[in-house]
Amino acid sequence: MTLQRWRWIPNALTFLRILLIIPFAWALLEGNYRQSLLIFFLAAATDALDGFLARQFNWRSRLGAIADPLADKALLITAYLMLTITGIIPLWLFALVLGRDLVIVGGALMYHYGVGRFEMEPSIPGKINTFIQILVALAIIILMADLPMQPWVMGVGIWLVALSAIFSGCHYILIWGARAWRAKRS
Repeated sequence: MTLQRWRWIPNALTFLRILLIIPFAWALLEGNYRQSLLIFFLAAATDALDGFLARQFNWRSRLGAIADPLADKALLITAYLMLTITGIIPLWLFALVLGRDLVIVGGALMYHYGVGRFEMEPSIPGKINTFIQILVALAIIILMADLPMQPWVMGVGIWLVALSAIFSGCHYILIWGARAWRAKRS
């Protein structure tokens, strides 16, 4: 019973992660890659802790279910945006990463308002894409921070992100397009 008083903690950690986006972006913009890594790992720790608390004590909420993945996505998009603004990665890659997400959100809204209730469920290719995006962003930031990292990760990473974004984006379109078509037929 006493534990229920603390059920706000996972959401507070999610909002802390959202607030960490500002100093993370600033550190990347200023070229302070070691500081940006520290902030990124702090944000990752809040993500792990809020997920653990929500599952362990059943402190799940509708707000948390929406805000948590949005916070994660905002941090990742910010990393790609700042790495693009500073000329580290090409603009086309950022456009592809952001475009994929916008297509998915737009498709979800169209499905929700045109077909029926939409429950966001990440696909396996979508999870793999997110994992690749995180690893590549981290590898590039580590490389830029002059920490041990092979220089080839930049070129290979850019193409891995591009290919996984295209594949997972097309996968979402096909799966949800087929669901919409079946729902409209019945």
